[in-house]
Amino acid sequence: MKLGYARVSSKDQNEERQVKKLLELGIEERFLFIDKQSGKDFNRPRYQAMRDMIREGDVIYIDALDRLGRDYDGIIREWKWITREMNADIVVLEKEDLFDSRKFKSMGDMGKLMEDQFLALLAFVAEQERKKIKQRQAEGIAIAKENGKHLGRPKVTLDALSKEQRKQFDALYPKWKDGEVTAVQFMNELGLKKTTFYKIVKEYEQIA
Repeated sequence: MKLGYARVSSKDQNEERQVKKLLELGIEERFLFIDKQSGKDFNRPRYQAMRDMIREGDVIYIDALDRLGRDYDGIIREWKWITREMNADIVVLEKEDLFDSRKFKSMGDMGKLMEDQFLALLAFVAEQERKKIKQRQAEGIAIAKENGKHLGRPKVTLDALSKEQRKQFDALYPKWKDGEVTAVQFMNELGLKKTTFYKIVKEYEQIA
């Protein structure tokens, strides 16, 4: 039986391109499994549902290896579980000449050895890439700090209000306390979100 797995990292991303390729292979829609979730681990509901369905002789099709996941140690474990314990197969469409477990099986014991070496190389390359990414992130943070840049969202404070906003705040605050204007009207006049508004009110009342 043919099974298809597609994944995007968040709900606002579109999986249609992956789905189209899988459907063109003749995979039935009921055997397509789609997750909208990070690939950092395999605790994904639709992946686990597919995993429970896998039987000997099945072929699992995936558009690209990173759609299966981004934890390459986990990918190796899953690959071996599917291909060796379940005796099913995996085909990665993006690199089908490399990522097709059926080709390794056709070589017998030599194929198994080659597959182990291939997966080990994959793990090594992935680990080196992870280290590079972490190093670049660390270097970027260090440079930003040297340049006096503050990372993350700027802290919202009373002093951060524009002059016009501060004038409006000072004028509207007593009216809000007296019930002449609502909190919603107050924050809309200032163009502030609810959490930001109440943070500024708290700060104002502490210094008033």
